[in-house]
Amino acid sequence: MATKFLNPNYGNSINQKFREKRFNFFLDLLKSINSKQTIQILDIGGTEIYWERLNFINNNNIHITLLNLEQVQVKHKNFTSIKGDARDLSIYNDNQFDIVYSNSVIEHLFSFENQKRMADEIRRVGKYYYVQRPNFYFPIEPHWLFPFFHYLPFKMRVFLTKQFDLGHYNKSDTLEAATLRVKEVTLLTVKEMKNLFPEGKAYHEKFFGLTKSVTLYWFPE
Repeated sequence: MATKFLNPNYGNSINQKFREKRFNFFLDLLKSINSKQTIQILDIGGTEIYWERLNFINNNNIHITLLNLEQVQVKHKNFTSIKGDARDLSIYNDNQFDIVYSNSVIEHLFSFENQKRMADEIRRVGKYYYVQRPNFYFPIEPHWLFPFFHYLPFKMRVFLTKQFDLGHYNKSDTLEAATLRVKEVTLLTVKEMKNLFPEGKAYHEKFFGLTKSVTLYWFPE
């Protein structure tokens, strides 16, 4: 039951409430963009249902391109889905999008090198950006929902992943699968995020006085 209320895919989850609060901040930033044409948003790793839950699906002044590892069917006319790799957006020109948006994706790239490639592409194809990720220094790891999990030795994290259902993950069937899952997630510190997005400003999301997640954003003053 506790996991259910922390699961962002559950409409009444705590994480969904945090998303709604972050999204209101994003809407305030959006007002700073003065465009007479349709605002083009590239959402890396996004889903249509995410925007539906935030009541942001029938805005004819905005078109959202969803970029994921696989193309999916979309229902709304102001959405497009494409298959792509966030580390290589060479199909797009510089500044092709008004905004590049990404929510809890950059930590799933296995290495800092891959994270830098994604960040460089975001800064290249977007005039502005909004990139959120969980905070390394928050005590509850947001994927395994296990206290201090991300501070444990690598082999211990692999062991727990193989032996137990934790958070959003069922236990892995093999040692190789558990190892791959642990390697995939690399949480970033604020300093590392600012190195990736040097001109970005930081929005800190608080939970009982602790920073739960940090968003690096760049929008007009």
